[in-house]
Amino acid sequence: MIRAIVLAAGKGTRMKSARSKVLHEVCGRPMLWYVLEALRRSGITQVLVVANEELQAEIARFGVESVLQSEQLGTGHAVRVALDRLEPRSGGRIVVACGDMPLVTEEIFRGIVGSLESQDGDEAVMSLVTVKMPLPSYFGRIVRRGSAVERIVEVSDATPEELAIDEMNAGIYAFDETALRDAVTRLRNDNAQSEYYLTDTVSYFVDAGKRVRPVLAGDHLQVLGINDRVELARARKEMNARLCAHHMRDGVTIVDPDTTYLEPELEIGVDTVIYPNTTIARLSKAGEACVVGPNSRLSHAVLGDRVAVRESVVIDSTIGSDVSVGPFAHLRNETNIADSAHIGNFVEIKKSKLARRVKVSHLSYVGDATIGEGTNVGAGTITCNFDGEKKNQTIVGRDVSIGSNTSLVAPVEVGDGALTGAGSVVIKDVPAGERVAGNPARPLPKK
Repeated sequence: MIRAIVLAAGKGTRMKSARSKVLHEVCGRPMLWYVLEALRRSGITQVLVVANEELQAEIARFGVESVLQSEQLGTGHAVRVALDRLEPRSGGRIVVACGDMPLVTEEIFRGIVGSLESQDGDEAVMSLVTVKMPLPSYFGRIVRRGSAVERIVEVSDATPEELAIDEMNAGIYAFDETALRDAVTRLRNDNAQSEYYLTDTVSYFVDAGKRVRPVLAGDHLQVLGINDRVELARARKEMNARLCAHHMRDGVTIVDPDTTYLEPELEIGVDTVIYPNTTIARLSKAGEACVVGPNSRLSHAVLGDRVAVRESVVIDSTIGSDVSVGPFAHLRNETNIADSAHIGNFVEIKKSKLARRVKVSHLSYVGDATIGEGTNVGAGTITCNFDGEKKNQTIVGRDVSIGSNTSLVAPVEVGDGALTGAGSVVIKDVPAGERVAGNPARPLPKK
């Protein structure tokens, strides 16, 4: 059985933040989320997070269990705290990872677990990920004797010669569980930081004649640990590049990945084009052959096929197919736009339902409203939905013509086929087919 311990109790002092370090976000997700997702994709489903008090208060949203490390006495102490919580399993495997490595991949976890297995009769009790890193670096150095790993030396304890070594410890390990439980009881804190280092298990196993097997990571960015906000931005840039590349390979055109900002778990259909300075976030979905951007933001938005959103913001809203939005439109708060509608320049729509072929083309505000099929809303129209105490509903029927600069004072209903003249202030219901104008709006003489 394979279980994982994720170390996430560190104070993260270099972040200079009141928030727990692993809760800082990379492309819309806490960095801890990425580590847990990579573990799950690798097939490891039982995960225990070693947390500080702040993180433990929020850990339920990640769907894993946690254990509190009340004193931060080093990585070895953190693993010992976790092992005290976990029921011993003979023949088990334990993966240990850090919660501040959002770029780690499931392949790395599969690789270190696989490297524990017997190779030509030689079975390892520990495997660890090493990586060639640019200097200088805070990562511990891998000290070898010939081709074998002899020990790991932390930066604070390293000599100048050891600091010149560019092969480093990534902080990701797999252990035979029985061997790990024995080794953590042998750790000592006689070092520069007076901490119990998990890395000291390497020299313990080597001195005991047991096999420690290194696994070299191909790209140092995959094991980039986040220590400050500079590294956070670097990780965010790399993750965004990965997300853009994923969607481009799936048939999406991203004109400029460097100025397009995506999150995980998006759905974007083939032949959709995303123009620069566009952000797509919070589980948004876009259908096929859409055009999004430039200068647009989608957040928890659902777009049908062949939707155009230009220089506009769509938040918590659903848009049907063959709809055009913008430029400079703002859709929000559970707005629902049906097929073949048009939302034009400087239009704001809030918590409203617009049926098929509705047009709201210019400089209008529609809030808490339902608008029927084929209706045209003239420029400058507003629904006066707030009476000072509560929001009220405006209902507009099918094939209605709302004149420019009309004010619809809610609660009010305009029937099918009705018409309001330019500048009307509608304070009473308008029957189907009626033509009204004025302030307040009154029926026009019938011809």
